Amino acid sequence: MTTLTREEIVRGLAENRRSPNGAVRNAHAEALAGAAETSGDRALFREALDNLINAYLYSSESPKILVPFARLLQEYDKDPGAFSHWDAHSLFWQFKWVATAISDSPGIPLESATGWLDEMERRYRIAGYSERPVREAEMWLADAIGEDERAERAFRSWLAAERDDMSDCRACELNGQGQYAVLHGNDAEALELWKPVLDGDLTCAEEPHRLLATSLLPLLRLGRADEARSHHLRGYRMARGNESLLPSVGKHIEFCALTGNESRGLEILAEHAPHVAPLANLDDRLSFHGGILVLLRRLRELGHGRTPAVPYEGTPRTVDELYEVLHAGCLDIARQFDARNATTRVSDRFLVRVGREPLSAALPLGVRSAPLPQTASAPVPTPTSPGSEPALTDTSFIDLVERARRARDLGHPRTDALWAEVAVRLDTQPEVDPLVRVDLADQRALAAGRRGDEVAPELLSAVRDDYRALGLAERVALTELRLAGVAAQSGAAPSEVRALLRVALRSAEALDAAEPLRARRIALAELSAVRMESYLRSVETPDGDDHHDHHGVLAAELTDFVAAHEGTASDLVAEAEEMLGRVALAQGDPDRAVPLLEASAARAVLAGRPWQAVDALVLRAGVLMTLERPEEAEAAARSALEHAAEVTDAETQGVVRLTLADILLQRGDTAAESVEHALTGAHWFDQAGLTADGGAQARLLLARAYARDGRSAEAVEVLQSALADLLEHGDQQAVSVREFLGDLLRRLNEPRPAAEQYLLAAEVTKDWEDPRPQAGLAHSAADTLDDAGLTVEAAAAYERALELHRLTGEVPIAEVRILRSLAWLDLREEVTAATVTGARKRMEEAAQVLETALAADPGSPGLRSELAQTWHQLAQVLDRHVNANGQSPEDDEDDDEDDTGEVQDAGNEQLADAGAERAAPLSPAEVDGLRLEEIELWDRAGRVYAELGPDHLRDRFQSLNNAAWTEQERGHADAGCARVSALIDEARALPEDDVPDWLLPAAERLLAQLNDKD
Repeated sequence: MTTLTREEIVRGLAENRRSPNGAVRNAHAEALAGAAETSGDRALFREALDNLINAYLYSSESPKILVPFARLLQEYDKDPGAFSHWDAHSLFWQFKWVATAISDSPGIPLESATGWLDEMERRYRIAGYSERPVREAEMWLADAIGEDERAERAFRSWLAAERDDMSDCRACELNGQGQYAVLHGNDAEALELWKPVLDGDLTCAEEPHRLLATSLLPLLRLGRADEARSHHLRGYRMARGNESLLPSVGKHIEFCALTGNESRGLEILAEHAPHVAPLANLDDRLSFHGGILVLLRRLRELGHGRTPAVPYEGTPRTVDELYEVLHAGCLDIARQFDARNATTRVSDRFLVRVGREPLSAALPLGVRSAPLPQTASAPVPTPTSPGSEPALTDTSFIDLVERARRARDLGHPRTDALWAEVAVRLDTQPEVDPLVRVDLADQRALAAGRRGDEVAPELLSAVRDDYRALGLAERVALTELRLAGVAAQSGAAPSEVRALLRVALRSAEALDAAEPLRARRIALAELSAVRMESYLRSVETPDGDDHHDHHGVLAAELTDFVAAHEGTASDLVAEAEEMLGRVALAQGDPDRAVPLLEASAARAVLAGRPWQAVDALVLRAGVLMTLERPEEAEAAARSALEHAAEVTDAETQGVVRLTLADILLQRGDTAAESVEHALTGAHWFDQAGLTADGGAQARLLLARAYARDGRSAEAVEVLQSALADLLEHGDQQAVSVREFLGDLLRRLNEPRPAAEQYLLAAEVTKDWEDPRPQAGLAHSAADTLDDAGLTVEAAAAYERALELHRLTGEVPIAEVRILRSLAWLDLREEVTAATVTGARKRMEEAAQVLETALAADPGSPGLRSELAQTWHQLAQVLDRHVNANGQSPEDDEDDDEDDTGEVQDAGNEQLADAGAERAAPLSPAEVDGLRLEEIELWDRAGRVYAELGPDHLRDRFQSLNNAAWTEQERGHADAGCARVSALIDEARALPEDDVPDWLLPAAERLLAQLNDKD
């Protein structure tokens, strides 16, 4: 192996610290430690050992820290003076990691584990540290070996001991305290302890990542399913792909298995397939694989044992095969712990975990998951509405048949399910009325007709003949009408369909006058003829072939029908009114449609068929939103949801909830409720097999509702899961969705993936006639690339956005902001005369653009504010030039922050690390000239801000602050103080209510600072 130089080792250590956690980083760290030892440089060797310990810790090989830690401890014992205060602190801190690693390593004898704990306690005591971390480590070791009384004493001693520099962060300590409560059955106590971490008030490198996963089952056990769903979406995003968080990933997989989301669990497992291997950290392996085993067991129970899972040690495995190999491996690890600890506690807890029963039958998560494949033994779920399942098991067969017939006559959504139960129980009956068999044949024929089966006419003809043989003329008339409908559906010639309709109407009219259903059969035949005749006319005279007013004719026919049957067939009249409403919409008259749809829904409810009102109410809600009547729209949508209680059609359930969710979101103040309905809507669309269509739109709406509710991480998870589906719904939606995802990622401080989404969206728009969308997207991409520190890429994106904005000729402010951003980019790498000249040119160009725009619109407050900001930033560029020349470095921050503590200019923040190479030396005269120019620019900006009024008071104060300090640097402190004093006098002369609370204290503090400096 080639010997590395000291410089190469130092450079390698810096690179290794920035590398992703995992085996590659560990191997590199090992090589660097070996090279450092060979070099003979003890300080470098200590640094390399410390780096190796940290690399191991944040990977699945954490038990390996024992060897380098022992070596580092030897170095300390040889020469404690060689360790700086920070080095010594780090060494003692690592003792805690070692204690955990020893406890989690069954190969280390219990005596050695106890010895290390004693050694930790001794060294902490000598060094003057609190015993708090020692007692925590003792508690977990005592718990693992079944010494519960000792564990309880250690727990109380842990809480009683003082916190000091060696204590874990509060977030990690609360994690441990809550986990101890869970072990003792106190879920509620644990969640209360964890609240500051779960709410984001306390965080660290691995929190709330771990606690979001750990809290899942306690939340479910307490019935707090909504919070559990939220923690899964947030937490898995944090844990995904992180080697040191594989136990957390296992908990997310387990959560999916116990909430009816086995397909989601399988997808998470697939994402971590490379990690499903014999991990070096046996405790992590037991935890990670334990979660996987819960999922695999559930899949086996559901009949998916032969479904492909993920490979193990290079060999593809089915669910059954992977379960067997992981279960055997975990049980072996658990027994190793048992053998060392002289107790079966570890294996007992493992077996309890793997055998857990589901905590929720089906908890919708919102994210898209591919459904599990159907198997011969897997149960096929039937979508039903909550509370709509009939209690059939104790019902007599005759009563069941009567219920089915009543449901059929009402058109009840549960009709098919009731007849299906009749069919199941038919063969168990000793004698069966022949009519029952005909009714069942009728149901099968109807189902065939709905599916468009070719045999439907034949089946219906047989049913008609059977009803005729039984003397049921009203059923014959109904079947004749269904034959006409099937013919129209199959594309039969209009003449054939019309002939069948005439037969059906004659059959209805021929019914005995005493037949109670005669009037209804005639009305149904007439309404069906109106509906089908409209279709037939459109076939015979398609649009463009003649000028027949199809909609007008249909509206007239429906109106006549309503007038003729208003008192005899309310449900059919309701259906006709709904059709009239749809015709009005087709004719471009939404105002006429609204009352028709309202009347239809009300009539259906009065007729005892509330489920029939659902479609009309959903449509009415949508129309009312277009008419900007949101309160009425919401009421209609809520009514639709109420009346949908008995609807079994999954698509309809999805549509109702999606409609209400959309209305609530547009109203702006009910995002949380919108989340609930969009989430349920997505679930129903999935049940209907419409995941890629209605399900995708529901997930888009769900993501928007999450975002509106401030839950960006959940929004990203949902949106990314549905992204592939949403991109298939046209370029406009593809652009909108990618831009939305970019905005969310930017909000989560993930600039690189955000920029990728903006650029992909811009690519879609590049051939559009209007360049504005592409310009806006390029601008957003540039901003995020800039945030990510990708200067070259950001500059290219800004230049492209600038070019596109100029093509529109309509967005001077966007153009100006790009020019200012480019100016600061010029200064990011170094501050030299050349880069300052380039930045000045950009700023002056921005000012020219604004002055030209103001010539056409001199009163525009937006343009004037931007011009003042441009002068302000040009002054900051000049100030940067002076400071880079070595002038007044102690005052550099004064230009960036006012006395209220608010950073006023992002551009200067970006330059905090700029310019290892300084600008060419400036003469005193040049420095003073630049200072004078800065003051003049800040004064000019301040005057504009003053004219713009109170909304720009903070900007004005910042300009004054900068000008005053610059006067002080020139040796003219009196001039700076005079500016501030004038502002104070002005503020005191104003009515008290017109002066912001912060202004006078900030100005007086600034004046005092200027006088002190003077």
